[in-house]
Amino acid sequence: MMGGSGAHQPVLFEEALAALDIKPAGRYVDGTFGRGGHSRAILDRLGSAGYLLAIDKDPDAIAYGLDRFSGEPRLILEQGSFAGMQALAERLGWIGKVDGILLDLGVSSPQLDLPERGFSFLADGPLDMRMDNTRGPTAGAWLASAEAAEIADVLKRYGEERFSGRIAAGIVAARRTVPIATTGRLAEIIEAAVPFRERHKHPATRSFQAIRIFINGELEDLQRCLVQTISVLAPAGRLVVISFHSLEDRIVKRFMRDQARGDDFPPGVPVTRAQMHPRFRIVGKAIRPSQREMGLNPRARSAVLRVVERMA
Repeated sequence: MMGGSGAHQPVLFEEALAALDIKPAGRYVDGTFGRGGHSRAILDRLGSAGYLLAIDKDPDAIAYGLDRFSGEPRLILEQGSFAGMQALAERLGWIGKVDGILLDLGVSSPQLDLPERGFSFLADGPLDMRMDNTRGPTAGAWLASAEAAEIADVLKRYGEERFSGRIAAGIVAARRTVPIATTGRLAEIIEAAVPFRERHKHPATRSFQAIRIFINGELEDLQRCLVQTISVLAPAGRLVVISFHSLEDRIVKRFMRDQARGDDFPPGVPVTRAQMHPRFRIVGKAIRPSQREMGLNPRARSAVLRVVERMA
């Protein structure tokens, strides 16, 4: 989802739109509205009979969309997780009728760039990290009460942080003296706990990623959403997913591979490919940003785009 801090151009923008293969009278879902970059481009390619459902957890994103796209009858904006996509499609009568779903995963540039949202250690702000900042515990509230073992598990599982135990111990020790209330303070604690730095990566990068993913239930929501795309998409409808780290991409890649293979049968059972009931076919190879895009937007470096098409 991340773009540069200027115009917030989404990563792999043209590639994602080409992969959706937009039909003027089609129905589409943008599961991660952000600041509407993809939604605007989809609407520009739709005719008067086309419709777009756009979803985002962040109330700021929805408020922006209602203002920016006021008077746009083809756009349906909904606040919530894309894990609720199937229920929204049922309400609209779109089950089995959607021509394309786009998921641009991760955190958006506006969320990263606003210190008060608490997603980044680059500017000091309250330790929040909630994509929907109207509900659920903040990162600060969780860190204030979680046991060291739980913190270490989250950092290891969602951030693949090799020093998770040392960092968790540092957090628990530090909070005994002063509550950890800001991103800057948390970054300092992590930096002190990590024995050496990776080149071109702040020591807090993996931990901040892990805490954000955990607080927002991102991987669980992704798994729920992917399964729902099977019933939501029309035959020949496309699912286009842009991931930004290995945990997301692993889930997406495995789901697409498994659904393209079809049902499992015991080894040696003679079945044809059609009898395995594949739900999708994989469209092309994974796409990564060009050197030019990565040069213009360093946040694009880890992005990967994958596409599948619903079988009849």
